[in-house]
Amino acid sequence: MDQRTPLNIAYDAVRAAREACKLASGRASAEDRDDGFPTEDISDLRRLGLLAAPVLTAEGGAGLGEEPGAGRLMEVLRLLGYGSLALGRLYEGHINALQLIARYGDAGQRARLFSDARAGHLFGVWNTEPPEGGLTLSVRPGGLHLAGAKTFASGAGHVTRALATARDPDAGATLMLVVPLEPGTRANLSAWRAHGMRASATGTLDFDGLVVPEDAALGDPDAYYRQPDFSGGAWRFTAVQLGGIEAVFDAWREHIVRLGRGRDPHQLARLGEGAIAVESARLWVRRAAKAMSEATLPPGRLIAYINLARLAVERAGLEVLQLAQRSVGLQGFLRGHSLERLGRDLATYLRQPAPDGALTGAADEILRAGGLAGDLWTGDRT
Repeated sequence: MDQRTPLNIAYDAVRAAREACKLASGRASAEDRDDGFPTEDISDLRRLGLLAAPVLTAEGGAGLGEEPGAGRLMEVLRLLGYGSLALGRLYEGHINALQLIARYGDAGQRARLFSDARAGHLFGVWNTEPPEGGLTLSVRPGGLHLAGAKTFASGAGHVTRALATARDPDAGATLMLVVPLEPGTRANLSAWRAHGMRASATGTLDFDGLVVPEDAALGDPDAYYRQPDFSGGAWRFTAVQLGGIEAVFDAWREHIVRLGRGRDPHQLARLGEGAIAVESARLWVRRAAKAMSEATLPPGRLIAYINLARLAVERAGLEVLQLAQRSVGLQGFLRGHSLERLGRDLATYLRQPAPDGALTGAADEILRAGGLAGDLWTGDRT
C-alpha cells in the first residue's frame, strides 16, 4: 500500500489490526529483551495502513477515531495490545500525537505532518522529564533552539516524529513541538531494565543542540495540558491494557484445556471470576471511549469517569493476573510459558501515573455533583 496516497474509503482498520495482532503475537517472545523493539510489527502497521489510518478523512486518511463512539479505534488498540503490549503502547502514542496535531495544528502543520504519517513515519508523545535537565527551548536566529532531555520516552531511537513538550523559560509556558528525529540517534536505553514491556524501547532522548523552525510549535502555550483532553485521553491506554488482559486470560484458559483440568471445580470457579473481570474491563473501556468521543458530560464529570475507568481496568487486570497465576501455578513463572511474559508485560503496563489522585479526584467530583447516582454519567446537565 502506498502510504503517500489517501487510503481507500473502504479501508477496514479493524481487519488490518487483526492481521497485525496475529503477526505480533508470534514475534513477541523473541522481542522480549532489554534491547528489543517490534521493528517488524511496526513495518506491518506501515504496510497495513495503520500508521496512516488515524489521519483525518479531510486530510486524506481513514479517520480512525473520528467514528461515533470511537468504537473502531477502541478495537484496533485492543487487538494490538493483545498481540503485543509493547506494540500497543507505541501505537497509542502514535494515535495521541496525530490527534493532538489534528486538534491544535494549523492547516500547514496538519498537511505537512499528516503527509509524514501517510509516508510511514512513527510518531510518539513524550512529556516526562528527568528531575534536572528537562527539555527547554529558546527563540534565537534560525528557529527554536532545544536543550535537555525527555525520559520514559517509548520508542526512543525509533520514533521519527516526536511530539514533545518543552518549557520556554522566557515566556514561562510549555509548548508542544514536533521534532524530526533520525532513527538510532540520541537515544539512551541503558536505564530501561524493566520487569516487563522490555520491547517498548523506553528510554531517554537527548535533544541538546537541535534546532527546529518556529512552525514546529503546535497550538497555544500550555495547550498540551488543556482539559478534558489531557486526562480524558487516558481511555486509549485502557483499551491497550484490555487487550493485554484478554491475552493473559486466553493463555490461562489454554493451559487449563491443554492439561485437562477443566473438570476441576476450583479451576472453573477461578476462570468464571476472571471472565467477569475481563468483561467488566471491556464495558468500562467501551463506555469511556464513547464518553470522550461524544463529550456530552461536563468536563469535570468526563474526567472523573475516565479516571474511574482507568482504575477499574487496572483492578480487572490485577485480578485476572492473580487468578491466572494461582490456577497455572509455578509453570506460569517459568520462561517459555506464555503466561510468564504476558504477565510481566501486563503488570508493568498497568502501572500508570497518579492512581490515588485519579481516584480521589473522581470521588470529589461525584460528591459535588449531587443528584441520583444513576444520573451521574448520563450527560443530563440539569
